[in-house]
Amino acid sequence: MNIAAYCRVSTDKSDQLNSLEAQKKFFTEYTEKNGHNLVRLYADEGISGTKIKNRKEFLRLMRDAQHGLFDMVVVKDISRFARNTVDLLQSIRTLKALGIETTFLTANMTVLGQSEFVLTIFGALAQEESANTSKRVKFGKKMNAEKGRVPNIVYGYDKTIGDYFHLTINEEEAKTVRQIYDWYLKEGYGAAKIANKLNDKGLKTKRNCSWTQNAVCRILTNELYTGKIINGKQEVTDFLTGTRMDKDESEWLVTERPDLRIIEPEQYEKAQEILHGRHHAFHMKRERQSNKYLFSTIIKCKECGWSFRRTVRTYKNTYVRWVCSGHNGKGADSCPNAVTVDENELIQALEEYFAELLKEKKNVISYVVKEFTKVYKARDDNENYEKELNAQLSRLKKTRQKYMDMYTDDLISREELNEKIGGMKAEMERLENDLKLVQYNLDKGDQLEEIIKKTFQSIEDINSVREMSNEQLKRIIQKIEVDKDGNVDIYLRLFGDLGLDEAVLIRNNHT
Repeated sequence: MNIAAYCRVSTDKSDQLNSLEAQKKFFTEYTEKNGHNLVRLYADEGISGTKIKNRKEFLRLMRDAQHGLFDMVVVKDISRFARNTVDLLQSIRTLKALGIETTFLTANMTVLGQSEFVLTIFGALAQEESANTSKRVKFGKKMNAEKGRVPNIVYGYDKTIGDYFHLTINEEEAKTVRQIYDWYLKEGYGAAKIANKLNDKGLKTKRNCSWTQNAVCRILTNELYTGKIINGKQEVTDFLTGTRMDKDESEWLVTERPDLRIIEPEQYEKAQEILHGRHHAFHMKRERQSNKYLFSTIIKCKECGWSFRRTVRTYKNTYVRWVCSGHNGKGADSCPNAVTVDENELIQALEEYFAELLKEKKNVISYVVKEFTKVYKARDDNENYEKELNAQLSRLKKTRQKYMDMYTDDLISREELNEKIGGMKAEMERLENDLKLVQYNLDKGDQLEEIIKKTFQSIEDINSVREMSNEQLKRIIQKIEVDKDGNVDIYLRLFGDLGLDEAVLIRNNHT
């Protein structure tokens, strides 16, 4: 009889791989002893038995069965075939429909001659064993999380020999981490450009791979670099499917480890603000981050909102101009703005304006203070509003904690808990954001003079606009808007940071 054998181990650790070799040897001896012809031995290494889709050899076995390559499938134990009762029964039924016998040797069971009820019992036992293993793994992970352990490999840190969970700072890699944050925060480079710069230097990741945009983003979003270990952000809700669910932030397990700090928390928070801002700009405003050229992503089309892009034309002389990406890329039907901004003329206009602005320094300061006062006096008293927001947030937190306690005491189910507190998280986030905004506005009022002086100092330090980098210009210029009539409106960063709408500083025609 032509037979196929299937074996599987659920981990790639060496002791289990030895078990796989033992299984292969067992089936070879079995076929020789019983006079069968072993057509093929299908073996999955390091694969869980709870999901079929990841078991390439098992899927290959089922495909070969469709082509009649063998008459019987031999498996040492039911748990090796599947730990999911549904998958077990469906696979067995498929083989039965093809007239292929399935034999489980340790249970001394042949499927064609056995009741499906008995098979279901054995399959359920295998599934329950897997469920218990999953519970033990989750318990172990929870204990490690509570102790602030970091099981994974992280760039910037080394594992201590003999202590899998202990980390120490790798000073050379820590320098690279700090360099990444400096490039991102101070130079304004994007993650892709940072990856290219690291590769140009010949640097490698922790697994000795080339740097990618995603690898840099993982560095920028890992709070471990601030000395804070966060575990338990997710949990597996179904061990059979591997489905994960995000846990509420209040349930995260946080351990402070100042000895592991590579960057300051303020740097990390600033990086998150930039990341979220660029994500919002790209998905909501169609604005892609770039600092390749002096005016990259600074010049905006007032008609369609897209950034202007740089074009170079050479005819006797070289001309550098900026055109609307929407109009230039998608045509007049997409955007009517056909204006062309000459780079040299724009640079000259900026230099002239900065010189004039410094002459009118006192008048500008007076104007800014007046506008700031007008804007914030027109609003409700910020301090009272701040107290109101804090009171609302406090009430929500108390209510949420009440339901959490009820769930802990088994008074309500998980579904009931989610139903009760489902909308609270979003509302709490809204209140917290409002509080940050109010506090920011209050702080700005106190720091107004310092902010203005800092802006003017930046302008005074300019020797030549042409020699500035994109990031340096962005520290002073918030945006340059161009309409379809060729009007160019330049906005100072100072005004945007203060939340003032009347930020137009200069209007010139550069068509």
